[in-house]
Amino acid sequence: MRYIVIKCGGSVLDELNSSFFTSISELQNLGFQLVFVHGGGPDINKMLELFKVEPQFVNGLRKTDEQTLKIAEIVLSGLTNRKLVEMLQQYNFNAIGIHGSDGYCLQADYINLEELGYVGEIIKVNTQILHLAMNGNYIPVVTPIGIAEDGQKLNINADYAAVEVAKTLRAEQCLFVTDVDGVFIAGSLASSLSMQDVNAYIEKGEISGGMIPKVQSALNAVETGVESVMIVSGKKAFFENGKWNGTKIFQKEPITK
Repeated sequence: MRYIVIKCGGSVLDELNSSFFTSISELQNLGFQLVFVHGGGPDINKMLELFKVEPQFVNGLRKTDEQTLKIAEIVLSGLTNRKLVEMLQQYNFNAIGIHGSDGYCLQADYINLEELGYVGEIIKVNTQILHLAMNGNYIPVVTPIGIAEDGQKLNINADYAAVEVAKTLRAEQCLFVTDVDGVFIAGSLASSLSMQDVNAYIEKGEISGGMIPKVQSALNAVETGVESVMIVSGKKAFFENGKWNGTKIFQKEPITK
């Protein structure tokens, strides 16, 4: 089986359009089995604001106390996951939501309970749950909530969750879906960037702003065993006639524009 893991950030879910889903269909027709992992930051922030809870971040990770965890879990499983599953169904894809803690799908451990609270890192992906869905011809749509050995639910960064799922499945590709076409260097879309290129462009200031965390997540993926990561747009076709549209990030080879 050939796998592609697709990470959709919460901020881009409402911008996914028909061209995006046409690319999904083309990948399926080529025999790829797809797995989605999604975030939900904007929806979580809205709910925290409603409950008058101030969001806190440490090194880019959401500090998660007991109340924040409950809100994040409710939003991710009850709103964001439903939203993405329903969108896939509207475009005639069989999709099923899977909460990351269900069946110990995403087994996790605390990163730093004192500093971050109930925030975890994945130590094992139980692919049996994913395969049960895929063998039934469903696309799994996974929330980034893990579960620790002691039964405690843990909030997982969605980028990191997608990377771990991709590594465990030995996926051919891990896609980070964003609201831009990819990485632009000197005004031109770079079709591919090596890890060395990315670091150099960040140093020069040619990769800046909101693109930095996106490429850093991609670098983390290739550094930890994913062959390559594509940064693609959710607002247009990212795969057409066998050709990728976006920026491929990988570890060793030189840049191609």
